[in-house]
Amino acid sequence: MQVVIHAGAHMTDDDRLIQCLLENKERLSAIGTDVPDPRVYRKLLRDILNAAMKSGINDEARDIVLDTINHDPAADRLILSNQGFFGTQKMAVGQGQLYPQAAARMEAFRQIFPNDDIEFFVGLRDLATFFPAILPKTPFETMTDMLNGVDPGAFRWTDMVRRLREAHPDMPMTIWCNEDTPLIWGQVVRELAGLDPNASFQGEYMLIKEIMTGEGVQRFETYMASQPDMTEIQKRRVIVAFLDKFVKEEEIEEELDLPGWSEELIDRLSEIYDEDVFEVARVSGVNMIAP
Repeated sequence: MQVVIHAGAHMTDDDRLIQCLLENKERLSAIGTDVPDPRVYRKLLRDILNAAMKSGINDEARDIVLDTINHDPAADRLILSNQGFFGTQKMAVGQGQLYPQAAARMEAFRQIFPNDDIEFFVGLRDLATFFPAILPKTPFETMTDMLNGVDPGAFRWTDMVRRLREAHPDMPMTIWCNEDTPLIWGQVVRELAGLDPNASFQGEYMLIKEIMTGEGVQRFETYMASQPDMTEIQKRRVIVAFLDKFVKEEEIEEELDLPGWSEELIDRLSEIYDEDVFEVARVSGVNMIAP
């Protein structure tokens, strides 16, 4: 069986991906993809993963998980999603690293599903907005405390990805940038679900509609309905054209007001992020979804 682990990152898709998959549950079941409700397994898997970090995995863990989610035995692809699989927001930063326990927790997943093929999916986020977004979810009062005094520009997503690749070299990894999600949503959902590249699904344009004016949405839907045979690349070009004209600027601009963070620092972090993403895409075994 294929087991898909979608592990956030924190403060990226706000569970939109798993909710979209749940809305297509019957359609996905027909192709052998099982999408259990995350409410039935998140606490269970959290407890199993926490126990694994101390004493290992019980031999019955896989059966317990599958029984809990009422897994369809006819399904050959199981999707599990939780931004907290690698730890809480507090654990997202430590030892000068992003998600320092990522490799160890993935090893725990491999112990739970020892004979299954595990695939890893994660959306990244610009650290200029990622750090400020997770800070209020931690017990720390300042950014300096959360980062333990480490320069925010010293962190790299590439480090996390390489640690996972070194520990699990045979595990397929699919990665994208959260900032690109409205443009690549269709491909992300299809690859996560195991759908054919041109398969339709409910909610294919849900993110686009959130950031487009009412007039733009109406015109976009009319145009897309008149062009049912477009490729994914053609769809993205159309999306870009409509967003260029009808985007809601307030929906895509994020105000940052963090004490001690200058515009220069924010710009530097964003530049580092762009370079970092380029390096992530070059890591062997990584499937990078980009516009």
